[in-house]
Formats: sequence, C-alpha cells, structure tokens
Amino acid sequence: SSFDKVGIIGLGLMGHGIAQTAATAAAQSNLHSSIIAYESDESFLTRGKDRIQSSIDKLVSKGKFSNEDAEAIMGKIEFTTDRVALSDADFIVEAIIENMDLKKTLYSELGKECKPSTIFASNTSSLSITEMALASSRPQNFVGVHFFNPVQIMKLVEVIRTDHTDPEVFDKTMAWVGQIGKVGVTCRDTPGFIVNRLLVPNLMQAILMLERGDATTKDIDISMQLGAGHPMGPLHLADYVGLDTCLYIMQGWVKDFPGEGAFVVPKILEEKVAKGELGRKSGKGFYVWDGEKRGDPA
Repeated sequence: SSFDKVGIIGLGLMGHGIAQTAATAAAQSNLHSSIIAYESDESFLTRGKDRIQSSIDKLVSKGKFSNEDAEAIMGKIEFTTDRVALSDADFIVEAIIENMDLKKTLYSELGKECKPSTIFASNTSSLSITEMALASSRPQNFVGVHFFNPVQIMKLVEVIRTDHTDPEVFDKTMAWVGQIGKVGVTCRDTPGFIVNRLLVPNLMQAILMLERGDATTKDIDISMQLGAGHPMGPLHLADYVGLDTCLYIMQGWVKDFPGEGAFVVPKILEEKVAKGELGRKSGKGFYVWDGEKRGDPA
C-alpha cells in the first residue's frame, strides 16, 4: 500500500475503531506517517479521542500493549476540526451518519478540496456506493470499505467496487485492509453487500414468524443457535443491532428496490420502533435488557 497519510471522517461507533486500527498498524509497522482524525464539531472530536484512549487503556490493562505502545499509537493520530488537514491525504475513510444527502454533500466538497490522487472509501453498511462515487466527481477513485462493530475485534471488511472503480484503486484498498490486520472480501455494489444482504432479510423472516404466531421469541432463537450453529438467535441479534437500525435499512431497500421479494417490513417491527422499543439500547425490544445483559422475552 502506498497510503502514507490516512484520513478518517467521523469518530463515532465505527470511525473511532477504524482510526485506532489504522494507528495501531502505523505504530507497529510504520504503515502510515499519520492518521488524520476529523470531526466537524469539537465536542464530537473530544468524545472520539476519549473513546480511542479508553479502548487502548483497556488493552494496556489486559497486557496486550505496553504504555510505550499506547503512546506510540495515540501519537500517530492527529485530531482536528479543520478539514484542510485532509486535503493531502492519500486515502480517506468516511464513517459519518447513514444519511445519503449528507454523504453526497460531503463527497462533492471533498472532491474539490482533496488532491486528485486521494482515494475515497465509505464505511456505509447499506447505502449505494455508486451514488456517493458520482457525487465525488472522481468515481474511479471511490470504493466501499464496510467494517464491522466492534472494529477493533471484528476481522471482516467488505471491500466494494462499482462499475467506475479503477482496478488499481481497488487492489490498493484490498492490500491496505490486509496490512491493518483485517480480512477483506470483494463484493459488487449490491444492496447490503454480502453480510447484510443475507442477514437482514433473515432477521425479517424471524420477526414475521413471530408476528404470525408460528413460534415464540425464545424458540425461534434457540432453534437457530442449536440447529444452525449461530452464536445468537435472530431476534436477540435484531435487539442487539437496534430495531430502529433494522427498520431503517429495510425501509430504504423496500423503497429503492420495490420488486425484490426478499425485502419486506414486518408490522410488529414498525410498531415497536414507534413505541421507542429499540432493543438493547432502549432497554426493551423482543427481549428486556439491563445494559448489555439480556433478560426474558418482552
């Protein structure tokens, strides 16, 4: 990889983990000279920095890193609210909120602000890479890099190409994913890429099964754990992901791909979200939750 300077836009749940992962590779193998971590708002920047620091501190307390390692990793990251710092980055990963209008506006501005060779990579989990690529005015230099949460632990990254992506840009991105210690898989720009395209309709089928009264929450989940070897059942997983997130993804797909029979929104999912029952994050979904601890079916 020839990415000397890497930019990360957005230091929320995903972005802070991507910044930490890239900075760790930079500190351990001198992969990058610097990681530019950008947030438009000072309070979000501070929160992102604190998240990274606390994650690294945990690894130090577990003996995974020395204090010197921790300092070297943090030393590789330049935290900024000034977007000019990104203008000469070689590779920029965007991890802002899942809103197409916001992303398209950002990319059309970045397309003008960054050097012509900068490669743009969106960490979206469900939006069209092609649409963002065209907004950037440099679709040949545009890919998707979908990391999984928590980024520091999950090995998989889906690397997405569009019909416009330069093959060399794609190969460089795949190489970078390997160099930061992840496993890259290749996918065309299809709704939900590989994992969510298979996973989200599966979650919807479990919810529909519950809605029809075919089986109970507990029995659906136990069946997929013991019968299919899944670490957690689909209703447990939907609660874990967030019922609002599941609904948002599926509503978007139903709107954009009305002819696709696998894309369907269960009524009870809409009802739960309307009541504020969002799963783990709200304390109640298909199960009752106490923080991270799952209780009985709701």
